[in-house]
Amino acid sequence: MLSVIKIGGSVLRDAASFDAVAGFISRRLPANREERLIVIVSAEYGATDALLEEARSIAPEPSEEALDLLWSTGELRSVARLSLHLQRLGVHAAPLNVHQTGLTSADGRATVRPMLILAALAHTRVAVVPGFLAVRPGGGIRSLGRGGSDLTAVLVAIALGAQQCELVKDVAGYYSSDPHEHADAIPIRDLTIAEALGMAEAGCNLVQLAALEAAGAASLPLVVRCLSVDSQVTYVHPHATLPAHVAACQ
Repeated sequence: MLSVIKIGGSVLRDAASFDAVAGFISRRLPANREERLIVIVSAEYGATDALLEEARSIAPEPSEEALDLLWSTGELRSVARLSLHLQRLGVHAAPLNVHQTGLTSADGRATVRPMLILAALAHTRVAVVPGFLAVRPGGGIRSLGRGGSDLTAVLVAIALGAQQCELVKDVAGYYSSDPHEHADAIPIRDLTIAEALGMAEAGCNLVQLAALEAAGAASLPLVVRCLSVDSQVTYVHPHATLPAHVAACQ
């Protein structure tokens, strides 16, 4: 059984948060000894903006190729750090780089050939993979846009034939409004991808629009959650007919 779990940058803030994510993963492994985990990680919170500022301090209009390469250091650092935190807990994880992910981007289309991910999982139960990034024709690095780690996770899940894709955020799924700003925000337990797309188009950036579109095209269910196993989650269904929820995150 292959499971894809994406850990967002809003979750990865410091050493303690990396340790918390490692604990979340290590506690999951005994529950199903046949399960293998592909963990997609974003750069640490704020790292992408900091790297963009650094690039612009050197060249006010940095080239796309150089900026994407610089940005990739954020995701690769997260891969290495989480793998080391897992090692400290006695979990051997295979840390993969962008080229090992098998995700390529050309002519506006991203595709995944996950042979090296599968090869890594033949020897360990956990592979840690950088999100947000793909390989250009010729071998260079290309970013997938803000929130691109969501798209990485969805594309990898589709390529591997996973039954669903879990997206771990700093909130426990979708709400009627931003729970960080509105104490009366109502949690949404079930959502269709069409509804989630409507919310994204109206400004709710909880899940990247391109990732929702890819999940919808492949009929891939999503689970949007936080790290706490006791918190509610939101199930985003490809085709289920559900009552309409709010049309936007406020």
